[in-house]
Amino acid sequence: MGGPACCLRPPSPANAGAFIKVFILLLFCRHADSHCKISRCNAQYWAATENLDDLVATAARCDALRSYSSCTRRTARTCRGNLAYHSAVYGIEDLMIQNNCSREGPTSLPQLPQPPLDPQGFASLDICDYEKSFARKHGQAPTYQHCVAFGDPHVRTFRDQFHTCQVEGSWPLLDNNYLFVQATSSPVVKGSNATAISKLTIIFKNMKECIDEKVYQAEIDNLPASFVDGSVNGGARPGGSSLIIYERMPGRHVEIRAAHVGTTIAVRQAGRQLSFSIRAAEEVALSFTDEQDLQLCVGGCPPSQRISRSKGDGSGALEKARLLCKEKLPIEDVYFQACVFDVATSGDASFILAAHGALEDGKAYHPDINKLHIFHTDRAVHPCSSPLLVFMSVILACHTHFYW
Repeated sequence: MGGPACCLRPPSPANAGAFIKVFILLLFCRHADSHCKISRCNAQYWAATENLDDLVATAARCDALRSYSSCTRRTARTCRGNLAYHSAVYGIEDLMIQNNCSREGPTSLPQLPQPPLDPQGFASLDICDYEKSFARKHGQAPTYQHCVAFGDPHVRTFRDQFHTCQVEGSWPLLDNNYLFVQATSSPVVKGSNATAISKLTIIFKNMKECIDEKVYQAEIDNLPASFVDGSVNGGARPGGSSLIIYERMPGRHVEIRAAHVGTTIAVRQAGRQLSFSIRAAEEVALSFTDEQDLQLCVGGCPPSQRISRSKGDGSGALEKARLLCKEKLPIEDVYFQACVFDVATSGDASFILAAHGALEDGKAYHPDINKLHIFHTDRAVHPCSSPLLVFMSVILACHTHFYW
């Protein structure tokens, strides 16, 4: 007649805390459905609540839950068969009851801080300094995220997922309201299965008093220390100096600092390949619409494009690659694994420098140095931890029974 009790009965008070923790973690076990946008709803709720004090932030949490609920309703049509979507809907109901939240009321979404205008009608001088503007509004430093793309190619996402991608052609690394970054991958040598980034296009979008739209473009053997219009900053606007290019190593390493959006970007060349690294303010990284959902730095490689790093051209090639990579990468984390995969697959030792450069950028850009190194067994798609798999199985069983 009806669904089983596990689908309808809320968790007991004794288990509520554990249920909520498991539920929040579950939301980030992303379903491989490219049309469902539930992961963006999850990310927005997480960003709005992760720094709230559980004892004093009920009103703010209710605002975020109402916004979360609204987001799930907007994506309901394309998420009908998505387990993560149904888990979110059930979880929101439970959390709203536990926090005594009303259905009606204000909502909240992460937005970039907007400083007040001065009497002359111009924004205060630090509108083009994201860190100062954020600290003045929130009383604390902003949260940052890190992404890198390097090698054949490998992507470390803003959420510290690590994928190896079988991509050729142009793919967006970022596509939000402030930045657009596109990487083009090409075979390392003609006829080879190994690919690497051969071209990068970075667009800093027009921003009021701060900068004109600026485009930076790098290709193999052409790593300029200027934008395509020949300038080295954001232009003649009052905040033009908030966007500056620095040449760290001629023809090999360029750093772009965009203070107006709390972002720093590094572009490197090693051998016949480029790499891209970024440290971005979380609000900037999350400022995109449902139509901008394909971003390798946000969601990683599409599931159909992920490959295992265990492939190699025989044990001899793998062992030789391990010895070579060990010299620059003594810790056997994902950067080391990527290096071994690339060198064994391509026979090109310049991939060692690419992996080492990516690790160095991680040391400089990752907001939590304790999370720099990632260790895991290699799989094309990495599952969640076993407690979450158990919980997902329960929900899936209930969900399947309900639809039967």
